Amino acid sequence: MSVPTDVATAEAAAQAFATALPSPVPLEVVDATQAGMPEPDAASVRAGFVGATSADLVAVAGEAVAAALATAVGLSLADAVRPALEAAGRTLGTGVLDEAVEAPVADALAAPDVRTFALVDTLGTAVAWFGLRIRQTVSDVPHQRDAAPAAAPAAGSRADSYGMRLLHDVEMTLTAEIGRTKLPVRQVLDLVPGTILELDRAAGAPADVLVNGRLVARGEVVVVDEDYGIRITEIVTESAS
Repeated sequence: MSVPTDVATAEAAAQAFATALPSPVPLEVVDATQAGMPEPDAASVRAGFVGATSADLVAVAGEAVAAALATAVGLSLADAVRPALEAAGRTLGTGVLDEAVEAPVADALAAPDVRTFALVDTLGTAVAWFGLRIRQTVSDVPHQRDAAPAAAPAAGSRADSYGMRLLHDVEMTLTAEIGRTKLPVRQVLDLVPGTILELDRAAGAPADVLVNGRLVARGEVVVVDEDYGIRITEIVTESAS
C-alpha cells in the first residue's frame, strides 16, 4: 500500500539520482509534465527501498547511460543505474535497496501515486526519468478480533523443535570470503590476466563464512582432497558481527 508522496522528498531523491547517474553531460531535474513521458516499451530499472521510509523506485535511463554501457563490457543496464538508485534511496534515510530488476516501463511512471521527474540534458531533451512511490509503513500487525495473542514456544519445546525440523531440508548458500577491495570503474575496465588486487585482509587472517550473505563464522582455509575447504575457528554471534 502506498501513501501520498511528498513532492520535496521525491525531488530530492530525483536530484541525487541525476547527480549519481553515469551520464556524459550534467542533467537537470524537471517535472515530467514539461518534458513528456517515455515510451511504454522503454527499458526501466526498478528496485524497492526498505527502511524507516520505504519506497518503490523506477528509472528509465538507457539513453543517459548509453555511453557507459558501450564502454563497459558486461555491464547491464541495472548495474549501471543501481548506484544512482542507491543515492536516491539514501535521501530517504537509513535503509537497504533491494535487487534492481529490468522490465518495460509500461505505465509504472504514470501511476497517480508515483511522483515522476524527467532528467533533461543541456539542450532540454529528456534522456532519463525517475519515479518514486512511498509505501505505507505498517507499525503494528493486526490481530484477529477477540483472539488472545499466542505465547511463543519455549526454546527446546516440542513446538519449537517441530518448527525447526520443517526447515532442516531448506538449502542455504554458504560463501567463504578471504577479503574485499573497492575499485573505480575505470580500473575494473583495465583488469587483465596477471593483475594483482590487494585485499583488505592480511595474509593468514581467518576467512569469513557467510550464510546467504550474513556473517556467521570465521575459519582458516585448508585443502581437502585437492579442493579448498574452511576449518571453522570461530562462531560469530549477532552482537559480535
